[in-house]
Amino acid sequence: QVQLVESGGGLVQAGGSLRLSCAASGRTYAMGWFRQAPGKEREFVAGISDSGGNIDYTDSVKGRFTIARGNFKNTLYLQMNSLKPEDTAVYYCAAATTRGLVRASRGYNYWGQGTQVTVSS
Repeated sequence: QVQLVESGGGLVQAGGSLRLSCAASGRTYAMGWFRQAPGKEREFVAGISDSGGNIDYTDSVKGRFTIARGNFKNTLYLQMNSLKPEDTAVYYCAAATTRGLVRASRGYNYWGQGTQVTVSS
């Protein structure tokens, strides 16, 4: 069983930046970030394969967000720049037991508790 703990959320003005971190209690493979805004379904934000060689983003964050893994593969980051009010959501870290990049939420086995990101206009 792997436990995931996110941190780094908060309140920021539009155009600002935040860096989310996710610490895993054990070895992880493919990982990803999801978000859920009030009244909306949870959506894929970014994913990274076990090797880090494959990365993908949802179209709305491409060029603004960067996903990266720590050196020991038990830490995941999401650098968020040029934030917009529509980025406001609870952001979740997820880990899979497979090595390849995973985009679907059903492909992940472990989830963090979420961290709130609020972008004011």
